[in-house]
Amino acid sequence: MGVSLRDIARLAGVSVKTVSNVVNGYAHVSPATRAKVEHALSQLDYRPNLSARNLRQGRTGVIALALPELDAPYFAELSRFVIEAAAELRWLVVIEQTDGSLERERQILDGVRDHRVDGLILSPVAIGVDELAARTDDTALVLLGERIHDGPADHVAIDNVRAARDVTEHLIGLGRTRIAALGAQDNSASGTAPLRLAGYRQALAAHGLPETVAKVERYRRREGAAAMAALLEHRPDAVFCFNDLLALGAMRTILSAGLRVPEDIALAGLDDIEDGRYSTPTLTTLAPDKAELARIAVDLLKRRIDGRPGHPPQETRAGYRLMARESTLGR
Repeated sequence: MGVSLRDIARLAGVSVKTVSNVVNGYAHVSPATRAKVEHALSQLDYRPNLSARNLRQGRTGVIALALPELDAPYFAELSRFVIEAAAELRWLVVIEQTDGSLERERQILDGVRDHRVDGLILSPVAIGVDELAARTDDTALVLLGERIHDGPADHVAIDNVRAARDVTEHLIGLGRTRIAALGAQDNSASGTAPLRLAGYRQALAAHGLPETVAKVERYRRREGAAAMAALLEHRPDAVFCFNDLLALGAMRTILSAGLRVPEDIALAGLDDIEDGRYSTPTLTTLAPDKAELARIAVDLLKRRIDGRPGHPPQETRAGYRLMARESTLGR
């Protein structure tokens, strides 16, 4: 038989309601009474039945996290932080992969109610503002990434324009004057690529420097290696890659061509994945605060799940910092 609230109340010499208030974290309990209840909880090794509590509240204690690519290091690292932030609320996280597919994103948005989750954190790639606005499912929703800004749901991201400008300014500050961008996309009218391209262009324009832009379809090592091979014909003295996987692929191409990083070509990425900290040379990158991104997303989701009124959709920016390493500074 499990330990009940009545057992705790009897040992602590208080009412069952008081024990319930302590277990559920309510503030209106005196410190002395709270201490007595917590001592009794510890003595009897009480474990709350979270499933029963959630059911009484009409909740499951489960949220969903839907990301484009689970094998991309950035999303894998971000997932870990979301799980950690959710665990502080005693929530479980189920993870879905969308592959950046419009159909898959629609299925997830339309089907979260059927999966009995309390809320959804989604990083959309294909779905747009109009479809989100027409959504009939009232499951709590928070958006990540750069696809949708000022939409019908809470959204958290870094300032990608400013971040890209800061990386480019770092390269300019090192005396580089032929700086290429690697990561533009033909099929992206909104999202990460145009924002990072805008920041790159702003920095170059401020210093009167020419631009050279290489396009890719996906942000993968192979794409970075191939695009860098084409860029070598232009002989840039620095390259800003729009994510770290592109940069690692580009680094392979540069070194295979007998050139040196950073002496011949300085190289920088964005995302601060673990691979870049152990590459040779180590990769200069811009590091989004993934822990903060996750915490804000979970906090926003909790607010929506709790149903607090009077809060329009909120746009929130997480922090970042430049991690200058060997690929731009040398050893």
